[in-house]
Amino acid sequence: MNFITGEILYIDKPLGWTSFDAVKRLRGAVMKRMGVRKFKVGHAGTLDPLATGVMIVCTGKATKRIEELQAGVKEYVATIALGATTPSFDLETKIDATYPVSHITRQMVEDVLQRFVGRIEQVPPSYSACKVDGKRAYLMARKGKEVELKPKVLVIDEIELLDYKPEEITIRVVCSKGTYIRALARDIGQALESGAHLTALRRTRVGDIRVDRCLSVDDAVTMIANAEVEMPEDEANQK
Repeated sequence: MNFITGEILYIDKPLGWTSFDAVKRLRGAVMKRMGVRKFKVGHAGTLDPLATGVMIVCTGKATKRIEELQAGVKEYVATIALGATTPSFDLETKIDATYPVSHITRQMVEDVLQRFVGRIEQVPPSYSACKVDGKRAYLMARKGKEVELKPKVLVIDEIELLDYKPEEITIRVVCSKGTYIRALARDIGQALESGAHLTALRRTRVGDIRVDRCLSVDDAVTMIANAEVEMPEDEANQK
C-alpha cells in the first residue's frame, strides 16, 4: 500500500463513534506503520455518532478526492419513531413533545413518503455541523441558543417503506449529498400531522460502494499494520 500517493479505505463506522474518532484511529495506525508523527488522513461525508455504515477514508494525496467522493449518491436505512419529537430529531436529546398516531395508517405513510421524492427544500437540524455566523449550529443549540438555518435544495431519488408499525416505520432512502435523514424524519412526522424522530440510521451505500464491501475499524487497523508499505525516499518526509 502507498499511503503517500493515497489509499481509499471503506469503513463500516461503529455506533457511538464520531467520524473523527474513526479517522483518528486509522490515522494512528497509518502513522505507526509508516513510522511518522504526522500524516494527512480525511473522510468523505460525516456520519453522526448514532449512525453506522459506509464511511470513506482517504490518505495522503487521495484526500484531494474527498469532494468528488462525498458527492456520490447515498443510500440509508432509517428507523423513525412516530408520535414524539426531540430537539435534535434523533436520540441525542430527550423527547420534548408527544402527538397522536391513531389516525396514521400504512397507506397514509406510503402516500406521505412519495411527497418527498424529487427535488425538495429541507431546513437542516439545529443540531448539525452547519455554520451560523461562523459557528457550528450544534454548539449553539446545545447551549440552548436559537438557531435559524436556511432551507437547502436537495434531491431524493427513492423512498421505500420497509416496515410499518403503528408507532414506528423503517424506510430506505436514496438521496443526494447534504440530505439530513433526521430532518427528513421531522418533516415526515409533520406531514403525517403528528411528530417523529430518528431512532436508528445505517448508511448502506455511497456511490457504488455498499456496506458489505466495508471493513470494520479493527479489521482496517489490522490490514494497515500488516500492509507492505511503499514509501519512496523522496516522499518519506511528506506530511
